[in-house]
Amino acid sequence: MSLSERLNNQQAGSVVGGTALLPPVGQTAPAGGSTQAANSAPTPPRHDPAAAELRHRVHQLLIDELGPILFDNRLSEDDLRRRVNEQLQAAVALERVPLSAADKARLIQDVTDDILGYGPIDCLLREEAVTEIMVNGPDRVFVERDGKLTKDPNVRFLDEDHVRRVIDKIVSAIGRRIDESTPMVDARLPDGSRVNAVIAPLAIGGPFLTIRKFSADPLQIEDLIRFGSVNVHAAEFLQACILGRLNGVVSGGTGSGKTTMLNVLSSFIPDDERIVTVEDAKELQLHQEHVLSMESRPSNVEGRGEVTIRDLVKNCLRMRPDRIVVGECRSGEALDMLQAMNTGHDGSLTTVHANSPRDTLARLETLVLMAGFDLPIRAIREQMASAIDIIVQLTRLRDGTRRVTHITEVQGMEGDIITLQDVFLFDFGAGVDEHGRFRGELRATGVRPKFAEKLADQGILLGAEVFNPNSGTHAPSGRL
Repeated sequence: MSLSERLNNQQAGSVVGGTALLPPVGQTAPAGGSTQAANSAPTPPRHDPAAAELRHRVHQLLIDELGPILFDNRLSEDDLRRRVNEQLQAAVALERVPLSAADKARLIQDVTDDILGYGPIDCLLREEAVTEIMVNGPDRVFVERDGKLTKDPNVRFLDEDHVRRVIDKIVSAIGRRIDESTPMVDARLPDGSRVNAVIAPLAIGGPFLTIRKFSADPLQIEDLIRFGSVNVHAAEFLQACILGRLNGVVSGGTGSGKTTMLNVLSSFIPDDERIVTVEDAKELQLHQEHVLSMESRPSNVEGRGEVTIRDLVKNCLRMRPDRIVVGECRSGEALDMLQAMNTGHDGSLTTVHANSPRDTLARLETLVLMAGFDLPIRAIREQMASAIDIIVQLTRLRDGTRRVTHITEVQGMEGDIITLQDVFLFDFGAGVDEHGRFRGELRATGVRPKFAEKLADQGILLGAEVFNPNSGTHAPSGRL
């Protein structure tokens, strides 16, 4: 019997399936069978156990009714959503539970999100201001908005199984699996958002889910200037470095904005150059015409088929790239990246996790050793000094903002030490305002980098005001 038929029977006063009608959600039928007092009671909170049971029944009714239609690729998203909404209206009416208009709409939205989306976090995925979503448990969902991480009391799952169902839905869509034998997985949503999930036995106290949202409209250099992450002169300088085919490393801690900066720098690459990008999970959004993107692959359930970042970087060299852009160096691929930079692939870019330009070099040194070759430290440092021209350091400050704190030239070797020279530095000495926001900004140190002559030889001229610590930083000088 279809929902509509069952609904018609119920409206005629029949009992469905031999089961008497239930009292309103969150209430018990009063003694004597009177429901007047129950009907006048306020609607219970969203996560009342009875409300959760109602939601489960409506969800199951809808699955039973629609079945394969939910997986019919011939239906457009709008048509499918319309069918789901129609059946949900019928299913809610079938329950004959008195609900306010607001509670009914909320119930329908919750079930729709479960069936067509990703449950309680679907609303967060639709919210543009949200950049990260962290599910630590059914009722512990943390959200980052404008750089600030807060617990969202309005978003919660029914239980741990509900969290697990959402995780399974995410990973199964891309052909991955997560279970006790593979309790940790990286995945990607259809919109490109990056997902990490961990379940028992690794996750103590329930499954964890972390989502870094993917922006459909990537930030441009003008946005970073407007946010105060970088000033106009520094932006002009960085653009000149990319046009001049200097090799660069973007460094910073987790969540400091490295990928965003890498994407912005890559956007300066001329349209007529062949660019090959290599990432663990695709995040870069390059709009040049000649871009080839590759993504690493984990091993299958039999432990075979893994393709690492290092494998892809090696393969890049056979693809005649003008530039190689590696999303992040985190292992032995650092050696292959340095070799590529030193063998004619000028203007290549990558990122590493490090807290300062000097730490960046130490980190790269360690990563090169992870390649499995017993190389002398001096030889590694000579490779780095020769390959890398510039380091862009990002920091996520205590006020939640992400700022470029160093733009540093790699000048060469003095003895066994790689010499660095800051071209731009963030002014931490300016202190904070009454709201705890940093007053400082990125300023030129007054030092003109050695590679300025190399840029000039290519016709890329930077005015003296770019390197003047006292020059204005809020009006572009014409290049951007």
